[in-house]
Amino acid sequence: MQQDGVRFLEKEITEIKVAVIGDMMTDRYITGRVNRISPEAPVPVNLVESQREVPGGAANTAANLAALSCQVYACGMKGHDADGAVLTSLMEQAGIDMSGMICAEHYHTTAKIRILGARQQMMRLDYEEKKNPSPEECCFVLEWLENLLARGLGVIVLSDYGKGMITAGLSEKVIALARTYKVPVLVDPKGSDWTKYDGAFGITPNLKELSDCVGREIPNDDKAVEEAGKKVREKYHLTHLFVTRSEKGITCISEKGAIHRASAAQDVFDVSGAGDTVMAVTASAVAAGLPMDTILELANKAAGIAVSKVGTYQVRREELIRAWNRKGEVRLSYQPLTWKEAEQKVRFWKERGEKVVFTNGCFDILHRGHLTYLQQAASLGDHLIVGLNSDESVKKLKGPERPVNSEEDRSFMLASLRSVDEVVIFGEDTPEELLSHLKPDILVKGGDYKVEEVAGRQYAGEVKILPFVDGYSTTGLIHKIRRD
Repeated sequence: MQQDGVRFLEKEITEIKVAVIGDMMTDRYITGRVNRISPEAPVPVNLVESQREVPGGAANTAANLAALSCQVYACGMKGHDADGAVLTSLMEQAGIDMSGMICAEHYHTTAKIRILGARQQMMRLDYEEKKNPSPEECCFVLEWLENLLARGLGVIVLSDYGKGMITAGLSEKVIALARTYKVPVLVDPKGSDWTKYDGAFGITPNLKELSDCVGREIPNDDKAVEEAGKKVREKYHLTHLFVTRSEKGITCISEKGAIHRASAAQDVFDVSGAGDTVMAVTASAVAAGLPMDTILELANKAAGIAVSKVGTYQVRREELIRAWNRKGEVRLSYQPLTWKEAEQKVRFWKERGEKVVFTNGCFDILHRGHLTYLQQAASLGDHLIVGLNSDESVKKLKGPERPVNSEEDRSFMLASLRSVDEVVIFGEDTPEELLSHLKPDILVKGGDYKVEEVAGRQYAGEVKILPFVDGYSTTGLIHKIRRD
């Protein structure tokens, strides 16, 4: 299983061609701070600090596939409006082929606006207009799809959010056409009647969607999910049924029986778009012909990364490779980035519209306080890069008997943490010079600093001060070990 996943992620996934047909949307996140209640009405006042847009709905599935390095072709509707222009820009940045997109007259592009305060969603505002493609537009979609199938398309995803793109007629014709070319169709379903998905290779409902389909609540236990899923699979002539079950992971039901794969326990910040992540990994792995055990493990790994982030998030191939390698203990060493490499990586992330967080420290003996602090720092953006004090720098700051662990060991341990993307070493007393090269979006400092006291603050978009966890310190641990 381990080597199947490694081979797939390192090479095979980049050769897979995927068509995503569905309801394309724009997701907008408005983030702020809530410190008071409005004098006009008993509602919180959100002081807006930032705003960002990401692909939503079927566009998020397409963006997830593109982030995994698949070759992605998108088909859906958008309008001649500002949200349509944003959606186009986002998909272009992701490297998605939009030759199948339909620009519909007198149509408002679907947009979801989420208001967040202290990283918690406070409200959602939806702009949507349900619209079915015309007969002429359906013909265009089928011609576009057949052209891709003739050129070696590996898998088709129908991403149905109930906004009108996936009609019964179009869905049935897509599945029939794909069957002619022996290409699998995977469906992210909507509603309780799945007749229009009849004959698909696989459907990926969550537990609630499966419950809606059978008309009763399904308990989240293996036997109940397996029994309900078996009936649904047979009723709609599906090859596989993939049921996502939150902390219980994923269950795959096929003619051979059921496979249950539990997810690893972890902090969950936001489940928005996690189903699209599972679909992207499952579809690409199915196209590559991987064993089902490996497919489910990969999907679980990707979902775990997605829910650890705030907001809709596209899991990148390098992140999944790191998570997969940790599982199999393949990574036996880690080489910290050079300053130039770190600068290039930060620039690359920022050009993709992703928020980069930086923090620094000695991190000599990792303890719970460190891990909590790093998890909090990582939750503020999309990537966390850690500036690590060199051995000589630690000696100057902490004394001749420190560090206990070498910079090689410390960087290896930090890079092995899920919350840390990369590590870069600096030898100065402060990371100010390093920050002048990296210029992160957010500079995080721990303790009781004031913002104006933080070295290198002028090179960051903003500075955040996070409190340390009381009762944990490396110096305290060393004293305790010596005393005991």
